[in-house]
Amino acid sequence: MGTEGEQLTEQETAIYDRQIRVWGVDAQRRLSKSHVFVSGLKGTCVEFCKNIVLAGVGSLTLNDDRLVTEELLLANFLIPRDENVFPGKSIAELCCDSLKDFNPMVSVSVEKGALSNFDADFFQKFDVVVVSCCSLLTKKSVNAKCHKSPKRVAFYSVECRDSCGEIFVDLQNYSYCKKKNEETMECTLQYPSFEEAIAVPWRSLPKRMSKLYFAMRVIERFEELEGRNPGETSADDLPNVQKMRKELCEAHCLNESQIPDSLLQRLIASRSEFPPVCAIMGGILGQEVIKAISGKGDPLKNFFFFDAMDGKGIIEDISNVNS
Repeated sequence: MGTEGEQLTEQETAIYDRQIRVWGVDAQRRLSKSHVFVSGLKGTCVEFCKNIVLAGVGSLTLNDDRLVTEELLLANFLIPRDENVFPGKSIAELCCDSLKDFNPMVSVSVEKGALSNFDADFFQKFDVVVVSCCSLLTKKSVNAKCHKSPKRVAFYSVECRDSCGEIFVDLQNYSYCKKKNEETMECTLQYPSFEEAIAVPWRSLPKRMSKLYFAMRVIERFEELEGRNPGETSADDLPNVQKMRKELCEAHCLNESQIPDSLLQRLIASRSEFPPVCAIMGGILGQEVIKAISGKGDPLKNFFFFDAMDGKGIIEDISNVNS
């Protein structure tokens, strides 16, 4: 990732001096020449954007045409609290103005339009694509378009519901370096797409699989069939979500106890975001994107789950059984 052969400028070297001491000149060079696209600017993606802008990516393109609502202000610290700046500006435009102040060295811009309408050629311009707040169909479609690019485009999706979060990673065929016993080793990982990952039969997954994985798939499927956007659920939907759980568990030969009512209720009842959870998820996502761009460190494969109720972060490798 990043343009090979281009060196850091004197200004970049001076500004990113501390980071260069941590992960080296080559990693910072790759970051400074990388291009990142983010769609869906809720709390977690806002935290992520702040992190990678401070880290010094080359450019960041934002996509979110929604107008500001009271709900969206809860965990989005990039939106000014002055209502006089709201009229005529989308969330992406407001966040863009704020992010430019964090690091003038990073080019921050806005791309208007529906995420589902962008074609494969559009995503080819980026090294990393991050999506949130989009439908199951759109998530699959964008991931597939990233695969069509002649170069590798890293794909990430992130969702936060109540005090829980999920990150999905698809780095396609990814090579990176790691140190073992003072020796540098080159490792290669093969990632499935999001569609391939969620198609893995539940009965073939480990018995101690995170309950959040199953619960997220149930709610995702429910929203898809109901034609709703992510998060457009309430406690009144619980009976129908339970029916969906029963259908999916029967189809996958999974005991319904793996998806507790209490967990489903938490995930569908609250539409507000928890800033501390957004900060944790945004930090993890930023760390993973930096590792993917720099080619240094073991990358996450391929799901990460966090639940503030127990404070645990869990990595699950859910890959196609044939790969």
